[in-house]
Amino acid sequence: MLLLQKAIFFYFTYCNLNQPMRKITFLLLICVLSTYSQAQQTVTGRVYEDQNTNGKKERREPGVAGVPVSNGKAVVLTDEDGRYELPIDNDEIIFVIKPSGYELPVNALNLPQFYYIHKPGGSPELDFSGVTPTGKLPKSVDFTLLPTEEQESFTGLFFGDPQPYDLDEVGYFDRAVVEEVAGIQNVPFGLSLGDLVGDNLDLFQPYNEAISRVGIPWWNVYGNHDMNFDVEVDTLADETFEATYGPANYAFNYGKVHFVVLDNVMYPDPRDGKGYWGGFREDMFTFLENDLKHVPKDHLVVVSFHIPIYEPEGNDTFIDEDRDRLFSILSDFPHTLSLSAHTHIQQHHFFTEEDGWMGTGDHHHYNVGTTSGDWYSGKLDENGIPMSTMRDGTPKGYAFITFNGNEYTIDYKVVGEEGDYRMRIFTPKVVPHNQRTSAGIYVNFFQGSEKASLRYRVDGRDWENMNYTVALDPAFQGMLHEWDYTEELMPGRRPSNAVPSRHLWQARIPNDLELGEHTVEVEATDMFGRTFTQTSTYRIAEPKPIETASTGSEE
Repeated sequence: MLLLQKAIFFYFTYCNLNQPMRKITFLLLICVLSTYSQAQQTVTGRVYEDQNTNGKKERREPGVAGVPVSNGKAVVLTDEDGRYELPIDNDEIIFVIKPSGYELPVNALNLPQFYYIHKPGGSPELDFSGVTPTGKLPKSVDFTLLPTEEQESFTGLFFGDPQPYDLDEVGYFDRAVVEEVAGIQNVPFGLSLGDLVGDNLDLFQPYNEAISRVGIPWWNVYGNHDMNFDVEVDTLADETFEATYGPANYAFNYGKVHFVVLDNVMYPDPRDGKGYWGGFREDMFTFLENDLKHVPKDHLVVVSFHIPIYEPEGNDTFIDEDRDRLFSILSDFPHTLSLSAHTHIQQHHFFTEEDGWMGTGDHHHYNVGTTSGDWYSGKLDENGIPMSTMRDGTPKGYAFITFNGNEYTIDYKVVGEEGDYRMRIFTPKVVPHNQRTSAGIYVNFFQGSEKASLRYRVDGRDWENMNYTVALDPAFQGMLHEWDYTEELMPGRRPSNAVPSRHLWQARIPNDLELGEHTVEVEATDMFGRTFTQTSTYRIAEPKPIETASTGSEE
């Protein structure tokens, strides 16, 4: 309004000036009106059903009403003809929020095509290329939807940290993980939870080529190893990511589940300008608040980002005020879940009122195990691929989350193992018969948490409860000992040192049974009430006598 007032002032001044001054004033008036026009720039378009799937809006193809469209802050719904209008500046991405009952077109690499980048000047010059200049804003920015039958019960596939640092590691990821799920059926989409690559953003393309073989639409979260480090403000750190995947903050719907993806990597760290910190910018909160206005309260809201919102003891890894504000925004929804990766371990965290959660019940945060495991470390398997068990004893793998309405269940699939491999049982190979021993039975239930329960029995005898403990996984420590005690170097790279596992159980090992081999059966009940069983064996043997030296003396 101030700019318009200035234009009017210039007009009346112009009318009372001599000819030379009129020319100067006229040019100033043009500049003011041009600035006013740019400040008030809007984008318009339609969301429509692409009935002939040619990617173009045809006259007879109907618009879709009530579809959210966003510029990364504001969110508006299309009118009865599928039309929308949004304000836009010269560095924004316009995107459609996929409604339930529709599919989005994908490109040759199965990346959803749901956005339009408006950067007339392109990205600044960076070590890794960003967006090339997009030119003048089109008269109409249209988005395609494809009608589909979408069930309220479905399963999504979730990857944590593929994170290859070179083409060899892209190959490990491709041959171990992608090969296992390539051509998967009855899974409508997949999502990688950040750190798609390891600092070398030229690897986005080979990563995309590998993951395209899964054969389903694939969404991506921005991580701290996916950013342009040669920038001074956080808003420019995702330029290469945007050029490849579109907005780092967006949303989509399947069934009765609303998925929100957010960039929670603050770079440079606002405290000292070095490194990064977990948190959210103001524009992200604005987008989330506006987005959730259009989500029914009985739907499940799943928020995905890279850095966990819980903080390990003694580590200030996330801005507390930002977590509190996130919780405040989500508190109106009785059904919520948040997902992260980043840590290269696996953990479930349940936020209560004491932790700042303001909504119904607890807020479940799932820190998903990674497809790169412990950064492609460890011994090589028979195919020359690092085993890469994580520091808490979780093998590398990925998650299936099955949604049924606004409810969900989670399954963790270990790479290279059958689907029913849910836990690793650790026992000594042999224990002494009827002799005191500090040995015990340990079970790493990979998908477990303090809300799970485990029990065991030996040779079909009575069940006994196991004790939940937070400790180092002895099986993983054994892997480390192989590297530390070997006298010949092994192929591969020594894994990281162990950290306490939060899905470990312990029990005494019976050694008062008959001599010979015995079978340990473990039954695990997860947080969803499902039970899983697995077995292992150990042997009881007669203890070796201790030979003592003679204390007598010869005369």
